[in-house]
Amino acid sequence: MNGRSHSAEPPRLGAWILSLFLPAEYVESISGDLQEEFLQLRTKSGEAFARRWYWRQAWKTVARLAGRGFSAAPLSTTGAIVAGLLLLRLVHSLPDRLLSALTDRYLFYWSDHLHAYLWLLRALPIEYLAGSAAVGFLVAVAAKEREMIATTALSTVLFAMAGVASVWVVASTGDSSFLWNLPRQCLDPLVIVIAGAIVRNRRSQTRSSHSA
Repeated sequence: MNGRSHSAEPPRLGAWILSLFLPAEYVESISGDLQEEFLQLRTKSGEAFARRWYWRQAWKTVARLAGRGFSAAPLSTTGAIVAGLLLLRLVHSLPDRLLSALTDRYLFYWSDHLHAYLWLLRALPIEYLAGSAAVGFLVAVAAKEREMIATTALSTVLFAMAGVASVWVVASTGDSSFLWNLPRQCLDPLVIVIAGAIVRNRRSQTRSSHSA
């Protein structure tokens, strides 16, 4: 019984992603319309067909909303992207600067504490991701009702820059091993989008509690 009631619902992940991009005042109406059509298609054409249809509609709606959000406020959205890029450059430089300062100051002691130094080096990628998350939170908070549009746009720019840089390095050096770094470089855009989703969810919960 539980399995049947669960399968009668649209894909939860798709519905959640859709709710992140929908304006707050349209979440219930648009989500309800898609769910109603999903149930009708499920009865008529089967579960698999209805789920594929729902995912297509969800992504089309997200793309349309992202385009409208950018065209409605191009200057502020572009400003959020530029500010995010500048903040990322600043935040990502801090761990290297801190490690360089510690190395210059305590170089004499590193021979006795090599494990601690190696641990600091291994922790650098985690510090970069933490910095990306912080920038994602700041951009999402500043974007207000366009949290996902701003963070997704910033992440898209970062991903494009990483891809272009990787291709350029491979073309210049002939060493295709640089392409293996591309998945790791995708972590920063992913963390930024996750930060935007967290801010959007928190604001939605706050809005729901106030309306209740």
